[in-house]
Amino acid sequence: MTAQPTALPTLHREEPMDPDKPFIRVENLTKVFHPGKNRRMLGLLPPKSGQKGFVAVDDVSFEVERGQIFVIMGLSGSGKSTIIRMVNRLIDASDGTISVDGKDVRSLAPAALRDYRNRTINMVFQHFGLFPHKSLVDNVAFGLKVRGVDKEAREAKAAEALAIVGLGDRIHAMPDQLSGGMKQRVGLARALATDAEILLMDEPFSALDPLIRKDMQELLIKLQQNFKKTIIFVTHDLNEAMYLGDKIMVMKQGKNIQCGTALDLLEAPADPYIEDFVAEVDRSRVLTAGMIARPTASHSSPPETGGFGSGSSRVPEGTVLHDLLPILATGSQPVEVTDQDGTIVGKITAEDVFSALSPSKRNSNNAA
Repeated sequence: MTAQPTALPTLHREEPMDPDKPFIRVENLTKVFHPGKNRRMLGLLPPKSGQKGFVAVDDVSFEVERGQIFVIMGLSGSGKSTIIRMVNRLIDASDGTISVDGKDVRSLAPAALRDYRNRTINMVFQHFGLFPHKSLVDNVAFGLKVRGVDKEAREAKAAEALAIVGLGDRIHAMPDQLSGGMKQRVGLARALATDAEILLMDEPFSALDPLIRKDMQELLIKLQQNFKKTIIFVTHDLNEAMYLGDKIMVMKQGKNIQCGTALDLLEAPADPYIEDFVAEVDRSRVLTAGMIARPTASHSSPPETGGFGSGSSRVPEGTVLHDLLPILATGSQPVEVTDQDGTIVGKITAEDVFSALSPSKRNSNNAA
């Protein structure tokens, strides 16, 4: 039987940080890949080509709050994956600063860097990165083994993490016995087991078919509601970015073109590049009730019953507008919007929804 998400034991310090400072701060980050002498010797570059290097990331700055899903979005070659590889120092930056909880990541000595990678940060890869010769429980427990946790404790922690992602009955299976979606669940379980504060996710769902991809997106949202990780998520899919991201940074040719919420990108695109990007977005599946709800004067307590089948006109703030339309069609308005604790945080009318779904307001403002 699949276990319900519960808080995992903490293996790192949980000191409160200064609320006025971002958890992750990146300033003027730059990466230039220089062609080496060996490439010139092999004839891959002309002897006097004058090529000084390829600028993959160009003076990029951003901030990520604790517990936020920060999405870096862009086409192939935009520099998005290079950024997260610099955040965990798989590659070194050419210039700029990377600060995590006030610590300068670029200045970490080897021992401190190993501890940072093992305790503070965890990668979830596109192609799973599982050990093919190890069972699921051993794959998930590997980070704890490196940390020096004894076998009984690390296997118990790994089994709990696998149960949380819905694989509690497959802990002794081998990776080649799993579907792509199951393998990616193992990757999430591995991140949960190490109790890393930060997850770096490099296009983790792009290799999955659309239905499984949607399931994984929903699973990530549910896990985030329980564990409140700080996530930097890389994708080239704008719909995925807008569904998952609390904040989205759009990259182009190594530069940060615009950074903001999904609503910011839709209603106030910074330039024609962003306008073109968002033109074909299905707004009904991106915008949520929480984004457009008008705040109530005072919060109300949760109802005893609710949901789409109960006749209630209360919906969670994460409900996309596509799922809200059938309720409004019954004449139930205004619809009350609740947070994850069930407290009413705002209300929505049909007029609010249709206004949000129409890009005409944005276009008329741009024309003016």
